[in-house]
Amino acid sequence: MSVMVKLIDEFRLGWRGISQPSPLLGIGFASGCLALSTAARWGLSLVRPDVFFTPYFPAVVFATAFGGFRLGIATALAGGALGMTVNFSEATADSARLALLAAYLVVCGLTIWGVEHYRAIASQQREISKRLIREEEYRKLIVGELQHRLKNKLSTIHAVLHQVLHDRPEIWAGVDQRLRALSRTDDLIASVDGLGCDIKDLLVSELGPYGHVRFNLNGNPLFLPDKLAVSLALVFHELATNAGKYGAFSSPRGLLQVSWTVTGDRLIITWDETEGPPIESVGAAGFGTKLLKSALTSFDGKTEIAFLKTGVHCTMQCRIPAS
Repeated sequence: MSVMVKLIDEFRLGWRGISQPSPLLGIGFASGCLALSTAARWGLSLVRPDVFFTPYFPAVVFATAFGGFRLGIATALAGGALGMTVNFSEATADSARLALLAAYLVVCGLTIWGVEHYRAIASQQREISKRLIREEEYRKLIVGELQHRLKNKLSTIHAVLHQVLHDRPEIWAGVDQRLRALSRTDDLIASVDGLGCDIKDLLVSELGPYGHVRFNLNGNPLFLPDKLAVSLALVFHELATNAGKYGAFSSPRGLLQVSWTVTGDRLIITWDETEGPPIESVGAAGFGTKLLKSALTSFDGKTEIAFLKTGVHCTMQCRIPAS
């Protein structure tokens, strides 16, 4: 039983081009293909007795695909020999059959080259796939370690501030709430990598540290696939950070309204800040601006930012992936 399992395993690996079959299995497979081709040739001879080599082409293809070009060449030569020596009629080997043999060998050579080229490409693609899988596993390991360290640092900051502000409970209450909200945002961004989340959950997690009375969300429930959710999380984080430093959230009366609509597979998000400090001038585009402009390009999207007197106005458009 174990021998049979081993043979089946060896056959499967050889057929997929992962490894070369043993000489015995290769010869046995090629011999079986030649036997079937000869039987097919006998059946054809009942209708067309002058068919000598054509039935052996499939044997050459399968033998090459299974065992490589060496086994394919051996099968082609054996098929040519059978075509020349085995007769199912009274026809004798003549110059016409020699010409057919020459054509048969040329076509077999081209066939073997084509199949071997395909095997090489398939093997190359398998190696690339394995490398990509290893890189993805390494990336997940590094990201997991980075998230773990960031969480530890945030916990340390939380503990230090709690100790410093122990006798200032009114200040600590606001700081504690914001730190916890930031921690929840980090956890949500980590969880969407491979899963996805609702757009409202993503916004609440990102904007929560600034106070729920400072923003208003308008839109129907919308589940975002993982990659789009991560990209939008980066965009929302950048916009919220800017709002906290220079925009609506930096002013006591500042407000933010975020709305979204879906038309077909297109998502349109509008970010409107009001009652923030006046924008005196806009500097050169930095990393944040470049991130906002490029984050959605892989989803056939774009981001447009306008610095109005009432505050920052940002429109985001992108395609929602089918997955």
